[in-house]
Amino acid sequence: MVAVPPEELFELQPVLPDLTGTVLVEMLDGFIDAGAARRLTREHLLSSGPSSLVAVFDVDLLHDYRARRPAMTFEADHWAAYETPSLEIRQLADDAGAPFLVLTGSEPDVMWERFVAAVRLVVQTLGVRLVVGTNAIPMAVPHTRPIGITAHASRRDLIEGYDPWVASVQVPGSAGHLLEYRLAEAGHDSMGFAVHVPHYLAQAAYPPAAEALVRAVARATGLTLGVGALEEASREAQQAVAALVGQSEELSELVRNLETQYDAVVADRGTSLTEAGSLPTGDELGAELERFLAERTRKRDEPY
Repeated sequence: MVAVPPEELFELQPVLPDLTGTVLVEMLDGFIDAGAARRLTREHLLSSGPSSLVAVFDVDLLHDYRARRPAMTFEADHWAAYETPSLEIRQLADDAGAPFLVLTGSEPDVMWERFVAAVRLVVQTLGVRLVVGTNAIPMAVPHTRPIGITAHASRRDLIEGYDPWVASVQVPGSAGHLLEYRLAEAGHDSMGFAVHVPHYLAQAAYPPAAEALVRAVARATGLTLGVGALEEASREAQQAVAALVGQSEELSELVRNLETQYDAVVADRGTSLTEAGSLPTGDELGAELERFLAERTRKRDEPY
């Protein structure tokens, strides 16, 4: 089989504005997205105004259709719709009208190195000055404390003001992380943010994490990115979680234990959260919340 060169994995639009000095924000689906923070952030940015296509990647070469079968809609006697997988770069504008780019779509299942090389070609061709990755990870943190962020970059000064949360850890890779790594090797500015989502809320949409991610990207890039509806959604989410926790003594106790451990770690950042010990696990907190919700449902359904 003939190897596909990186330059044949994508196609740039024939007519593009001068995008020299722009920022590219990587927001691919497929890796961990606790609290759906990356999805909420991407939807928020794409809904803030019009966008235009800049580059399209060849999904047929990069997507494993049998592992991730696209959805199709059947109506009565015919196939009515097909959700075509996509992988593309779109141009948006911030609240001040400054252009920036978003890499969106399904993370490639194969050919990561060639995909990364292809994105690097796009970056070089367009004159992109900075690539920013986004992520959201479940952490042993309480919802009653500020959203934490793990920041990483090709140069330390790009993430000035962010203290490390862990010393060294080996984790499963992603195409987005590999892109940041290869760009750094090539001497191109690259960085990324991972917002910390309380692990007992990781399976639900958690707007506070998305709001924190938008603010982090804006701060690092100089883009004017409003949080808009995310701010109100964050308040509503926090109120809903507080109400549920307040009605369960067991869950309240677990959250208090998390708060104690979290505050101790923040007071002494020489110890990572993963080394703090005796933290309730996500399974324990999640099971308690599920038990409480099931009991509340049962009581509601009981006759008076």
